[in-house]
Amino acid sequence: MSARDSIGLVGGGVIGAGWAARFLLDGHDCAVFDPDPGLARKLDAVLANARRARAKLMPGVAVPEGRLRIAASVADAAAGASFVVESLPEVEDLKVRVLAEIDAAAAPDVVVASSTSGLLPTRLAAGMAHPERLVVGHPFNPVYLLPLVEVCGGERTAPAALDRAAALYGQVGLRVLRVRKEVDGFVADRLLEALWREALWLVADGVATTEEIDDAIRYGAGLRWSFMGTFLTYRLAGGEAGMRHFLAQFGPALKLPWTKLVAPELTDALVDRVSDQSDAQAAGASIRDLERKRDDCLVAVLSGLRGQDYAAGAVVASHERALRGREPAGGAARDTLPQDTLPQDTLPQTWAGAVPPDWIDYNGHMTEHRFLQCFGEATDALLRRIGVDAAYLATRRSFYTVETHIMHRGEAREGEALAVDTQVLGADGKRLHLFHRLRRAGDGTELASAEQMLLHVDTAAGRSVAAEGAVRDAMAALAREHAGMERPEAAGRSVGVR
Repeated sequence: MSARDSIGLVGGGVIGAGWAARFLLDGHDCAVFDPDPGLARKLDAVLANARRARAKLMPGVAVPEGRLRIAASVADAAAGASFVVESLPEVEDLKVRVLAEIDAAAAPDVVVASSTSGLLPTRLAAGMAHPERLVVGHPFNPVYLLPLVEVCGGERTAPAALDRAAALYGQVGLRVLRVRKEVDGFVADRLLEALWREALWLVADGVATTEEIDDAIRYGAGLRWSFMGTFLTYRLAGGEAGMRHFLAQFGPALKLPWTKLVAPELTDALVDRVSDQSDAQAAGASIRDLERKRDDCLVAVLSGLRGQDYAAGAVVASHERALRGREPAGGAARDTLPQDTLPQDTLPQTWAGAVPPDWIDYNGHMTEHRFLQCFGEATDALLRRIGVDAAYLATRRSFYTVETHIMHRGEAREGEALAVDTQVLGADGKRLHLFHRLRRAGDGTELASAEQMLLHVDTAAGRSVAAEGAVRDAMAALAREHAGMERPEAAGRSVGVR
């Protein structure tokens, strides 16, 4: 698959719109078909949530979005696509019929993926002339944030189709879980169904309310599950003796009648009870309000795990590195700031983003450490521009910041678009002297500046060394390019009272 594929999406509900958002934010063009007359509005709402979440999870990432088109029909969405995703309701007859339409319209070598959460791909491919290209790519809501997709093939699915689907999913930041055997519900939904079934029984029997059941998960086991899952959690419960000891100690409890093993009948009374309790639990919050709270909390969890480079956090970190590697030269898009606000047209714009709500402090404006974050990410973008990438870091060479001086000149408010431009004041092989300006993107007003001195280091030896090769040459070239520019008035300033 190429860096910018054309994705055909059939079905624009919660899952289909989530797929569109993930693909679009990664730069892929999307054509979406759904007969729902409210499709455009719903896509806009999901995209707004996705952009908001991406900006919070990966601030400053500036990969150009793909183009969105509303398709006129199933065939219109599939024709010309390099990958097609079906995300219709879980009605087998409907999926079989529409997948056959997609199969007839898409080029023979195009992989077709169903988002089904549990229907068998062998049965879904029954009406297709090319069943070898059908795969299941089962995502999790919200698709634009949760980094898991279950991939499963049917009896006639070609291994190459599974590999191509997995490659594309990996490219857009997903952890691919290959389902070893074609089975109803795959892996995750079999586990989720068991929990859902027992939760319904607890409500039906009057043991607990919907809120109490959710509390039992979100204050306890759910926190562990988010990074360790089930088996690693129970391994720890076995102590130093591990899983074997845990099974010996708690295995007999499996014979106790703790679970029903069959689902309760969804009587009108049970449906009313669950619905009424859920309404009370929501306390008047709208679906959009709850979605944003869900996304904010997911971003917090994923960001924390990214700091540990563990579980889903490692997937997010890898995806962010890949996206930053695809940014335009110099980092952020060049058209964020009006050119007449820059001291020189050649200054690289190294960071761009909007101020998210959690960057706002008790004074109602962007808190001070976020300014440093913006400048730090701008420095990283400039370093990538001169060749300090993952391969270079693997040679145990890098730059360390040894001094930073920040001046605050204005306030940044929630939602404001900001951008950083960077001037190289000097470079001598070991030292890199930078001056950043953070501006309001709309009018170019300077809100803050940062002067930084960096040293090139041997990270294994823990000492400064001269840069070599392409990085040294790129440093020198950028320094020469900026040598004729006017030196910023604030450069070299120290804190003091005038």
